Amino acid sequence: MASIDCKFFAETLGMSSSLRVILPEPPLRDLEAGKSTPSGGYPVLYLLHGLSDDETAWTRYTSIERYVASLGLAVVMPNVHRSYYTNMKFGYRYWDFISEELPLKARALFPISSARADNAVAGLSMGGYGALKLALSKPESYSAVACFSSSCDLKGLRDRPEELSLVFGDPTNIAASGGDLAELARQLARSERPKPRLLQTCGSDDFLLASNQRFRDVITPLGFDYSYEESPGAHDWAYWDGAIQRALAWLANG
Repeated sequence: MASIDCKFFAETLGMSSSLRVILPEPPLRDLEAGKSTPSGGYPVLYLLHGLSDDETAWTRYTSIERYVASLGLAVVMPNVHRSYYTNMKFGYRYWDFISEELPLKARALFPISSARADNAVAGLSMGGYGALKLALSKPESYSAVACFSSSCDLKGLRDRPEELSLVFGDPTNIAASGGDLAELARQLARSERPKPRLLQTCGSDDFLLASNQRFRDVITPLGFDYSYEESPGAHDWAYWDGAIQRALAWLANG
């Protein structure tokens, strides 16, 4: 596998941004025979970081590069700081960046597929929120979503009202920002749009467990191809290292 750190200018943010990308590495014999990447590009997983992390976290704290080595899968890990993957009320347009500009820039810079069947998104904590928001808002773009220890309804973050206000304005009215995951799920269920497969996992000792259970109770009757897992674990990398391995197996078997 090749690991690439990429710096580029994000027009939606008006500033330089960064990605870490893992790409399958063709063997020399294929390159000598004129073969490089699959027609249409590699399948891709957009892997999103949590509140206190950045684009390097998944490769620093898990063995994600090793886990995808046999899968022929590219992994794109962007940096969105503490934005909740949202166009901030007092800040930057991170939702436009992650949902619109990032896929276009990533496909222009790297040999990855644009086909819905080849695109999935996953994340932990704040990144789990972002992954669900992406897949439920842009179901024509993502065939599957996996979320771990997610901030599903942001109730677990009401102890930081000032920070939420910077992102959402009135933190009690997150739905107005298009960021209420339960409402996004209900809207998608009522529509004729394609519905992504969904895997949700949370540790039984995680402080966000109740938030995850509430989202589980909302989405279960809505008719999604949906799997929910609770297992021993806390809000930490020991749990997420196992969760990403289970998610990769789930994606491969879809």
